[in-house]
Amino acid sequence: MIPAAGIPGIGDPAPAFELSNQYGETVRSADLAGAPAVLVFYPFAFSRVCSGELEALAGLEPEFSAAGARLLAVSCDAKYSLRAWASEKGWEFDLLSDFWPHGAAARAFGVFEESRGMAGRSSFILDSDGRIAQILRSGQDEPRRAADYLQALSALPARDRN
Repeated sequence: MIPAAGIPGIGDPAPAFELSNQYGETVRSADLAGAPAVLVFYPFAFSRVCSGELEALAGLEPEFSAAGARLLAVSCDAKYSLRAWASEKGWEFDLLSDFWPHGAAARAFGVFEESRGMAGRSSFILDSDGRIAQILRSGQDEPRRAADYLQALSALPARDRN
């Protein structure tokens, strides 16, 4: 259950969501059941910090796969922008559009910045039961450290790792 403040914490079930990826395919939180997932909220496609950060995560895909974890990146951009960005960068992981209702998933996770109309820079490491195992955060102009993702995945219970 989500705490009264509305922001889920470590050990809480991840809020339910249903979002389109860059190809218009629906991705639901229920689709993630049975394996760990890395849910990365970021401000905007094509921006300098976000591009660098997601490029680093794309480089970690073999490690995510080895850990049995699915990588999903979420922003308030339209799926068409996300498709163009993924195509330009050669990324194959899901870029999820939280465009409409604007920021609904980011709000559910407590990371939507109302004054700027975007998701804050926060990542949620989910275990195979869909519970939040770790939360990684950084400032708007500061990428999260790639090594922190690997550390978070290695800290998952053995049943969640390949």
